[in-house]
Amino acid sequence: MLALLTAGVALAVAAGGAQDSPIPGSRFVCTALPPEATHAGCPLPAMPMQGGTLSPEEELRAAVLQLRETVVQQKETLGAQREAIRELTGKLARCEGLAGGKARGSGATGKDTMGDLPRDPGHVVEQLSRSLQTLKDRLESLELQLRTNASNAGLPSDFREVLQRRLGELERQLLRKVAELEDEKSLLHNETSAHRQKTESTLNALLQRVTELERGNSAFKSPDAFKVSLPLRTNYLYGKIKKTLPELYAFTICLWLRSSASPGIGTPFSYAVPGQANEIVLIEWGNNPIELLINDKVAQLPLFVSDGKWHHICITWTTRDGMWEAFQDGEKLGTGENLAPWHPIKPGGVLILGQEQDTVGGRFDATQAFVGELSQFNIWDRVLRAQEIINIANCSTNMPGNIIPWVDNNVDVFGGASKWPVETCEERLLDL
Repeated sequence: MLALLTAGVALAVAAGGAQDSPIPGSRFVCTALPPEATHAGCPLPAMPMQGGTLSPEEELRAAVLQLRETVVQQKETLGAQREAIRELTGKLARCEGLAGGKARGSGATGKDTMGDLPRDPGHVVEQLSRSLQTLKDRLESLELQLRTNASNAGLPSDFREVLQRRLGELERQLLRKVAELEDEKSLLHNETSAHRQKTESTLNALLQRVTELERGNSAFKSPDAFKVSLPLRTNYLYGKIKKTLPELYAFTICLWLRSSASPGIGTPFSYAVPGQANEIVLIEWGNNPIELLINDKVAQLPLFVSDGKWHHICITWTTRDGMWEAFQDGEKLGTGENLAPWHPIKPGGVLILGQEQDTVGGRFDATQAFVGELSQFNIWDRVLRAQEIINIANCSTNMPGNIIPWVDNNVDVFGGASKWPVETCEERLLDL
């Protein structure tokens, strides 16, 4: 390419020199030479001596040398421009990669602008100028697009990429945390469901038990086939009858008991009302005999029940003349009168099994506590006939009290007292 350029320049110089030559009709014929070749193909006359006048040949040679130096300088300029183009092309490629798309503009045809240059140096320079301007325009367009994208994002492009990566990582962490929370929620739901089912099962069992107690359908063979056990002489073991007494003008109280405590079996039962803690009390304490207290009045009963065997006891009383009777195992052992005569039994009090009350429902004295077992505690609002009492004692009839019947759901125990199944008649036969 440089050889052709040199040849073109040489021909142009030769033509110009022929026009300016003082020798009419003279012409120069030169051949194309590479840059490193000698001027043998275009012989020039020898340079004149210093100080002499230049001949036309010498002037022509000087012009050729000057043009050759110009061509060498253009070659160097073209090399520098080619390096600049390569650098700009690299920058352009990087900018296009960052912008994420192809640049649009004139000259982006992919053709090598340095290939097949025209022979005229002016055209070469002009074409190079156009190529450089095109590259400059494309670079400015890409830089403007890059700045626009960065401005829209509010951050430089590299910061934007880092931010996007960070946001992606945070999103993945958030998704993992959500998944973990969902797993924990599922486990907690399962645990809560199991706990709820267990609680509901327990509540259902308790409800069923309460229903059974209300209906008298307990674990005993029948609602009355149980006993209350009071094994220690304390002030906190006792049973309580849920029902209370109405106002009574007569009563019969019967029960089965077994005790071997000494001295005295204690208090099998007591009934206290507001203002009178000893409204009805059956007690044996110390070396005293068994006593019946009504309205704090006392009658000693000829009963003996501290042999550790089951005994059936019945006590009758009427307000008329304060008449009373005492039966043991169906046999009348004592009778009397003037026990709180004309005093009606007050209603609304508290019935306690195994303790003597100093106040209504409380202030128990351990020395007066009953030690043993109790069963079939029944109260009627009349005086039973002797034959009725015999029939109850020998288990020939089942006759629950019409005021206070002995049923499981009517008796609560406290302080370590307990209820156990028992058939008192069978136990009585074993004792015999």
